[in-house]
Amino acid sequence: MTAAANLGYNAPAVEPAGGFPAFAERFVHLSVIIPCYNELATIQEIVQRVRATAPAAEILVVDDGSQDGTRDRLAALDPALNVRVILHERNQGKGAAVQTGIAAATGEIILIQDADLEYDPRDYPALLRPIEEGLAAVVYGSRFLGAPRRAMMFWHMIANQLLTLMTNILYDTILSDMETGYKVFRADVIKGIPLHSRRFDFEPEVTAKVLKRRHRIYEVPISFAPREYWEGKKIGLRDAFEAVWTLLKYRFVD
Repeated sequence: MTAAANLGYNAPAVEPAGGFPAFAERFVHLSVIIPCYNELATIQEIVQRVRATAPAAEILVVDDGSQDGTRDRLAALDPALNVRVILHERNQGKGAAVQTGIAAATGEIILIQDADLEYDPRDYPALLRPIEEGLAAVVYGSRFLGAPRRAMMFWHMIANQLLTLMTNILYDTILSDMETGYKVFRADVIKGIPLHSRRFDFEPEVTAKVLKRRHRIYEVPISFAPREYWEGKKIGLRDAFEAVWTLLKYRFVD
């Protein structure tokens, strides 16, 4: 991991204007990791949504070498949002940013939140409940279990389903959405897993290693509002091929 700069804000967190105030009091031990790269249009909004839903959570934004003004926007965030910002000196990929966030997180539960607005923090209660109730150590938010969603691109859906099917065959499980961006872990579980993927291959790598360690993944339905490439979507065909290779590789190595 290359050196990263750390900008800390110590002001108290703001109180939620709405959402889940009673449930939100249970977020004291939650760390939310937000990896971001060139997300000027959405980074402030997603941070505000996360803080409104989880007033007591630790929020860590890992900026992965943004060059579009995202860093200036992060520096100008209201200190009352109480966000820790970690800066990568150069772009390394989503997986690298997530790994930086995991290493820096201090909470007992770690949740990964994309910096765009595709995933809604109002789903946090459902995502956290299985861990809080002792039903699971790892929870995935599934886009394919019937919750409201905006229609996604057809070939992206097919790629997601094929990669999930491959995961199920190789690792003897019955997931519906391996590539989901909402992944939640007990900190002791995820911090104990060696991770090497630098880009979007983080998703299949962490899934493979969680399953090989015999942690059954608990899925819950989540809402989903996918964006288009002209809106900044970054994952592409190359990443699908890398995911296939990653699933095959980690079936036999750690």
